[in-house]
Amino acid sequence: MSVSPYYFAYGSNMNPERMRARGLPFADYCPARLPGYALAFNKRAHNKSGIGYANIERRVGAEVEGVLYRLESDADLLRMDRYEGTPVRYSREIFAVVAGSETVPAWVYVANPAYIASALRIEQNYINHLLAAEGLLSPAYQARLRDIEALPAPDGAGSDASDSEHRLRFNV
Repeated sequence: MSVSPYYFAYGSNMNPERMRARGLPFADYCPARLPGYALAFNKRAHNKSGIGYANIERRVGAEVEGVLYRLESDADLLRMDRYEGTPVRYSREIFAVVAGSETVPAWVYVANPAYIASALRIEQNYINHLLAAEGLLSPAYQARLRDIEALPAPDGAGSDASDSEHRLRFNV
């Protein structure tokens, strides 16, 4: 595998079932964190006006919690690129991610500047994917996710969030 077999999810892909439903296989996963960054929901949805998905922003003293996946092959990264809109909506970069007592290089998707906006809203069905990582996130981080003001999902709508974003800054 090139560079790293690891992928750090901080948005809707924290939900292992979402990864499986998208046909994105992984060999294993565990809780992880990205120090020096904050979670922001400031990436514009490409198909919903005013809606945002998750992104990360550099912030001293902050930390993003998420899920570290060990992918099975390079082909898995290419499939993920399709879902994340890479290279147009997100770029895929290597970051030092902390898992337990180890620091590992992992692929992380970062919103491209042309897709970042303020005053975006987040839908509850998107937040539900983040909350599906229960047991992999600290209780405090999970509580912060639950406290995010979100729009209710439209009647009969499932989550179709293929990107990540929101208008609030998220500091843990």
